[in-house]
Amino acid sequence: MDKPLVDVKDLRIRFHGAQRSHDAVRGVSFTIGREKVGIVGESGSGKSLTGRSLLKLTPKGAEISATHMRFKDLDLLSASEREMRKVRGNHISMILQDPKYSLNPLMRIGNQIVEAYRLHHKARPAEAKAKALAMLEAVQIRDPDRVFKLFPHEVSGGMGQRIMIAMMLIPEPDLIIADEPTSALDVTVRRQVLTILDELVTRRGTGLMFISHDLNLVASFCDRVLVMYAGRIMEDLPASELHNARHPYTQSLLESLPRLNVAVENLTVPVRDPSWFDGPVYRNGALA
Repeated sequence: MDKPLVDVKDLRIRFHGAQRSHDAVRGVSFTIGREKVGIVGESGSGKSLTGRSLLKLTPKGAEISATHMRFKDLDLLSASEREMRKVRGNHISMILQDPKYSLNPLMRIGNQIVEAYRLHHKARPAEAKAKALAMLEAVQIRDPDRVFKLFPHEVSGGMGQRIMIAMMLIPEPDLIIADEPTSALDVTVRRQVLTILDELVTRRGTGLMFISHDLNLVASFCDRVLVMYAGRIMEDLPASELHNARHPYTQSLLESLPRLNVAVENLTVPVRDPSWFDGPVYRNGALA
């Protein structure tokens, strides 16, 4: 079995307040190899914080601790900021939820992609431009020469998200963290973006951490699913088995989904059991 790209054990992220401290992530352990791993759960469950901790991009007030947190052979916990700058983008890239807040509104799109490439590769401007145009074409953008010269406000949301994917993939990272990359897109564009992402990840053998609220999407798109609740991983199982989940919390999330073949006046609201806060978790259908 190949060595995982990411190996995290007992990750904790704590915020200290004036009156008390709050553990936003509590004892999270997982590995990610060259596969598509989905992370699902309600807002505030710690999904995005967990992803950002791998890049040390958590808020300033966050205190991160773990038994270990490794990317390949690098100890992320003890890595200096200089070492992390070499990791970010070059080895681990992050696709954020909304391109409007991620792209520089004052720079042309082509220049931003060229800059992303040249930050991690010693390349002349002409070579970097050729790579950028090729990447725009790879994410199925029509007329890449024209789009290369546009500003971010001149493109649609779906095209902006494809541009973000192009920027994150052009350094050829080993791991991509995609935080709700399709939530702002309509169904047709969402499927196109996922198909592009799947093809590029599969062809390059890249690992993918896919953070989402959409359980049906994760079940069909990912290889494995981590279900988070109150800062903990409740269940770790193959994506194909998500609808046969064993943990009551995962089952309650599935029961709240709308179904075309079942008519209901009101969708089921997940009922939370206080025992889940520190209770047992499931891995591959069995209690861990």
